[in-house]
Amino acid sequence: MDQRRKTTEVTQKLPLCVIGAGSIGQRHIEVASLSEGVRLTAVVEPSAAVRARLAARGLPMVASLDDVPSDTQAAIVATPTQDHLASGMACLDKGWATIVEKPVAATLAEARALREAAEAKGGLLFTGHHRRCHPFSIAARDALSQIGDLVGVQGLWSLRKHDSYYDVDWRRAPGAGPLLTNLTHEIDLLRFFIGEMTEATALLSSARRGFVIEDTAALAFRFGDGALGSFLISDAGASPWSFEAASHENPAIAGSGEDYLRIVGTDGALAFPSLTRWGRSGPGEVEWSKPLMRHDGRAFDRIDPLLEQIERFAKVAQGGVDDVLCTAEDGIRAMEMTLACALSGKTGRPVRPEDVPDTYTGV
Repeated sequence: MDQRRKTTEVTQKLPLCVIGAGSIGQRHIEVASLSEGVRLTAVVEPSAAVRARLAARGLPMVASLDDVPSDTQAAIVATPTQDHLASGMACLDKGWATIVEKPVAATLAEARALREAAEAKGGLLFTGHHRRCHPFSIAARDALSQIGDLVGVQGLWSLRKHDSYYDVDWRRAPGAGPLLTNLTHEIDLLRFFIGEMTEATALLSSARRGFVIEDTAALAFRFGDGALGSFLISDAGASPWSFEAASHENPAIAGSGEDYLRIVGTDGALAFPSLTRWGRSGPGEVEWSKPLMRHDGRAFDRIDPLLEQIERFAKVAQGGVDDVLCTAEDGIRAMEMTLACALSGKTGRPVRPEDVPDTYTGV
């Protein structure tokens, strides 16, 4: 077994509450109910109508954090982003190990305040970037050592959202385009695979839908070790290339099984998520006159990454060690780079993450 991911066995179920019963909250409620590592003590939901509907299904509904059973030791914050700071702070004050859904908070200043509170209180704080928890994501990170020094990465995420998706007013408002809605997932995965990202440049277009928000963005990245990256993201273009289509993760999105990331090194290349690897075919220098040998990636059973995330979280909350879960710091770094892309798109200049204002929201 890879010792980096060896965890302490859970001897009893972790008593955990879910805060917020919206769409993502209900997914967390579902996996908490299925988990062998946690026991759902409460679902915190201020809406009386929602509480009544979910209580009829047998769920332990409460109106506020003050009503959560006293034996609770952990929480998942799945409220609207504007509430992440308040609910996250309340959980840390109670000494609960906490996952806060992405983004960590409404601004970098609030996200950093949460991280600092966790450090001051000695609390456990994670960010809900669950795509790391897929076995093929972990395997991809490990496989990069086989392709030499990293040269660059190319990504393409293009899923055409149906026209009626934009019938809702807020989905046409500033901040609701794919740059701020979808890109953060990709940035966290790139950081998980490759490491720190130090600069972003973005070109934005709204030509296809004609809204005030972008429908397409072309991005360039610089990584800390000198590698470069490019990424095209669009919700107007129809294609088989995206994480969701490749992984079949979301039942609402048609699957394709097509790779959408290509990672290139000095000794070979890796496609994701199939993990198809191209490498040396013989001794001597790897160079263009010599064919590369193809190695098909291993197949993995499909899992629910949110269930895997909560199982890993339960082990860490009870003393285990894990290097896959997205820490608060990782979540902040992904948030910084996402906002750096948004700021670059507005200014037309490259932006480093440290240059993003603490209160900038991307709009």
